[in-house]
Amino acid sequence: MKKVTAIIFAILCCTHASTGAATLQEADKAYGAQKYAEAAAMYEEVIAGQGTSPEVYYNLGNAYYKLQQYPQAILNYERALLLSPGDEDIRFNLELARSKITDKIDVIDRSFLSVWGDTLRNLCSSDAWSIVAIVAFILFVAGAYFYFYFSAVWVRKAGFFGGLLFLVISVSANIFAYRQKEKLLNRNDAIIVSPSVTVKSSPADSGTDLFILHEGTKVKITDKVGEWSEIRIDDGNTGWMQNSKMEII
Repeated sequence: MKKVTAIIFAILCCTHASTGAATLQEADKAYGAQKYAEAAAMYEEVIAGQGTSPEVYYNLGNAYYKLQQYPQAILNYERALLLSPGDEDIRFNLELARSKITDKIDVIDRSFLSVWGDTLRNLCSSDAWSIVAIVAFILFVAGAYFYFYFSAVWVRKAGFFGGLLFLVISVSANIFAYRQKEKLLNRNDAIIVSPSVTVKSSPADSGTDLFILHEGTKVKITDKVGEWSEIRIDDGNTGWMQNSKMEII
């Protein structure tokens, strides 16, 4: 009986995998045939049934872009970028979609080191940075070995300075990996999906109107109270808006 159950389970698993693969192939085929609405629905089905990947999010974003549904395109490009932060194609298409929305928000001036640090961190995903950290640490150990166990001065110098360099790389890579992982686990960025939203001074409809945001704008969630979230935009302005007006990246 157990053998029969195992065989049935294996058949069901294979059938499910085959169906999922066919759905993805059909989505790609529909996109290639310029049936963008059909392709978008299929990509959504693939994500719901098989899980996420940067490629599927990217393709879904492309389908929504072709449909001129720019908020959904931006949302899915952002999700793809979370999983593959170093992908230049995703970043280019995201900027292209952002150029189509109403709000053009000036970013607060940031220090060169802050911008440079974020750029460097976004070159790789958390998994890739973890691999870099491990490899660099192994090379650091090798450098320490050369320094302590070789008598030639130039070898000891190479071991010391090389090991020090790889130690810095290992520590930095660990920090980048942690921050990238934190972004994935603690998602506090969202995209406005309502045509327009009046941001309030307090988490209530009776709050004072502060400013208006439009669909496709990215906000950072800083606090939550019931059905309301306190948000901050790139120019530093803050306020409250309803959770139903946005979708978490």
